[in-house]
Parts: sequence; structure tokens; C-alpha cells
Amino acid sequence: DLVRYYMEFIRGESCGKCIPCREGTGRMLEILESIIKKPASEDSGTTLERFKGVMQLETISSVMKDTSLCGLGQTAPNPFMSALRNFREEFEEHIFDRKCRANVCRGLRTFIINVEKCTGCTVCAGKCPVNAIYGTRLQPFFIVEDKCIGCGICYDVCKFSAVIVK
Repeated sequence: DLVRYYMEFIRGESCGKCIPCREGTGRMLEILESIIKKPASEDSGTTLERFKGVMQLETISSVMKDTSLCGLGQTAPNPFMSALRNFREEFEEHIFDRKCRANVCRGLRTFIINVEKCTGCTVCAGKCPVNAIYGTRLQPFFIVEDKCIGCGICYDVCKFSAVIVK
């Protein structure tokens, strides 16, 4: 997630004069975004595409370092390369398991309500920005996964710790 924010910043700061920096930062950001989003289907081809994307990131990083005209473009891939070197397991979890161990990648988080802890107070349902939480007052509520955007508001407002992050 941090690498993605950094790439967003670099893309905005790039002057756009040289192709490696202009196109490289954009493509790197696009690939990083695909890794942190929940795919529309559980197709194994999607996993392969995400894996190929990381391999492309390594190639793009190398090309940017060697061919960019300024220091910004030459050093832009460094955080990604460092993150990949030090946190390869987490990248692989994002790609193959579609999980974020830090629970910061909104697109990979899944929220569920523990029916044994839910009192049906309606606070979470009232705060949900996309109305993905349904139920009857004083009865356990549930989250419709297809509608949930992973914002975590329900988790934050639940006083009974009934909302769980998976």
C-alpha cells in the first residue's frame, strides 16, 4: 500500500519529458492497483495476470533506473524494489491468496458479522455508506459481500466487536 501511494506521488511529480519515467510510473501504479483489488471472478487466469504484473514491475523498474533522464525517474522504482526484496511473501499473499496481512488494502478486506455477538442495534447498518448491511432490529445483521466496499466503518462503529475482518 505504501509503495502504491509513493508511485501515485511520483507520477504526479514526473515532468513527463522522458518516456521511461512518464509511462513507467503509470504502468507500475496500474499493476500495483490490480494487486490490491478483489477480482470480479475467482478465475485462475486473473491470478496469473497479477503474477505476470509483478514480473513486469521488476522489468519496468530496471528500465526506468537505466534510461530515465533525471534523478526522480532513476530512483522512482527504489521503494518498490526494496519492498519486493524485503516483503516478497506479502506480495505473494496479495497475488495468490488475495489477502492483505496488514488489512490495509480495502479491496482485499472482507467483513463479516459474528451472529453470536451482534445485538441488532442497527448502528453499523445506519453508518454503512453503500447500504450493504441488512437485518431486523434486535436480531443479528449480515453484510452483503457483493455490495461491501471494504471501508471498515462498520468495524469502527460496532461497540460489541461483532464485525470481523477477514
